[in-house]
Amino acid sequence: MKSTYLTGVAVAVAACGLTCTAAFAQAPSAAFAQEQQEVQVQAARTVTKVVGRTMSGIPIIEVSLSYRVSLAGLDLSTKPGAAEAEHLVNAAAGKACKEIGRQYPNSTPSDTECARAASDKAMVRVNELVAAATARGHG
Repeated sequence: MKSTYLTGVAVAVAACGLTCTAAFAQAPSAAFAQEQQEVQVQAARTVTKVVGRTMSGIPIIEVSLSYRVSLAGLDLSTKPGAAEAEHLVNAAAGKACKEIGRQYPNSTPSDTECARAASDKAMVRVNELVAAATARGHG
């Protein structure tokens, strides 16, 4: 289906879904374990399954696109490291939403709203990682 529409009700439920994950890998030495961090930014707007129908019977479908953002090499216990993590997440969210908008020009919400929601949700996990890094730095 090339032409899809997402109603306001479905937007609240389906649009801009975001899943954040972090992968941690530890070095063999327990004293100085190295941490690999990754956040998954997932933007959703409209297509893989029918999530409802409009009043006129048009299927409402959802599509999502994910980008993994590596935070490896960033010192999240510092303001510059945390700011760079936020920049990377915002860039990934913007890219994902723009690509969905390019492929599905009638999708909602707008690229900007989609990116803001995806970034906001991913930043929850980034902020958890920043807090953990800061606590380790002070402990």
